[in-house]
Amino acid sequence: MQTTLADFLRNTPEGEEAQSIVGKCVHCGFCTATCPTYQLLGDELDGPRGRIYLMKQVFEGNAITESTRLHLDRCLTCRNCESTCPSGVRYGRLVDIGRKIVDDKLEAEGIQRPAGQRIARWVLREGLTRPKLFSTALRLGQMVRPILPDALRSKVPALSQAAEPGAWPRNVHARKMLLLDGCVQPAMSPNINAATARVLDRVGVQLVLAREAGCCGAIRFHTGDHDGGLDNMRRNIDAWWPHIEAGAEAIVMTASGCGAMVKDYGHLLRNDPKYAERARRVSALTRDLSEVLPDFANDLHALAGAVPRDSRRVAYHPPCTLQHGQQIRGKVEALLTGLGVEVKLCADSHLCCGSAGTYSVLQPELAYRLRDDKLGKLQATQPEAIVSANIGCITHLQSGTDTPVMHWVELVDRMLG
Repeated sequence: MQTTLADFLRNTPEGEEAQSIVGKCVHCGFCTATCPTYQLLGDELDGPRGRIYLMKQVFEGNAITESTRLHLDRCLTCRNCESTCPSGVRYGRLVDIGRKIVDDKLEAEGIQRPAGQRIARWVLREGLTRPKLFSTALRLGQMVRPILPDALRSKVPALSQAAEPGAWPRNVHARKMLLLDGCVQPAMSPNINAATARVLDRVGVQLVLAREAGCCGAIRFHTGDHDGGLDNMRRNIDAWWPHIEAGAEAIVMTASGCGAMVKDYGHLLRNDPKYAERARRVSALTRDLSEVLPDFANDLHALAGAVPRDSRRVAYHPPCTLQHGQQIRGKVEALLTGLGVEVKLCADSHLCCGSAGTYSVLQPELAYRLRDDKLGKLQATQPEAIVSANIGCITHLQSGTDTPVMHWVELVDRMLG
């Protein structure tokens, strides 16, 4: 699809990238078949093809309306369309550019979002990205959970659901890997990273936390604060670099949403002369946990004893950021199956659960429709537990079911004793 850029975008990195991406779209419509919001709403403009058409108009300098912003806001950025697209359209990158331009242009014309939306976005950017602040807010929320409104109560796990992290191994190993602690995960589910450290410790790898590292940048970047997101990325690179120079083999991600973002550092900072080369190195070193543990499959098989009865049958929900964002499929299922677990994928396992980072807060009606549909299909496999690979998916799914929902590495840790 040919695009003639407006003057404000011509000869800019964003404009050139947007033009290149739009140019690959042949409007075949295959993407609409796998777009969750198109399936729910049946509106061409709430599918990838329609949204690309809207963004093309924006890039060419045509009038922007609040309707344009609404259709872009409704996108989950699940990137299922990227897995489906025969032309290799990088839709996720395109919608980040499009949303930022639409927001900037509308605000320049004095058309702001409603106050409630502005406050919600500010709270998400400033609250979720600060682990200490978020942890304090979460604990307060849990204390008053019974009196919270329904919409907020579903986001705050009960104190009885909080998993204790268990001990972090103290062994020193020659082999070392970095671990991104994350923003909300240490407070919402502290056992995930501790379990990862214990499992890797058993196979001779020491996990190292760079305390200066923080949010991966996804929350700010995907809600339009590109400068703030890039600053998060630079801070993490600075925090990790001494460890990389000291020989850290990899940067391990236990949240697939963070992994998808960090693997994109090299691209997003490609025009930063100070950080471009280091960003490329960081992206190259970044590996989802499901990419790391198969290297130790034989060791894990030898260590695993009898599979606990309450974990024999699980339903696995592959997060969109893993199967579409990182194009990683089959690794978790293969690893768990090799350890003796019966793993089931539900019908339409390629579809989003509705969590999608901040989406479930900003678009709750659509998010909960997707969650309930996903849970119905997961429960149809009659699982004793549901496992996933991203804290957002885990929390979102758990809010709608009494079936335990956990990270798959917690199951592996339990099996290894």
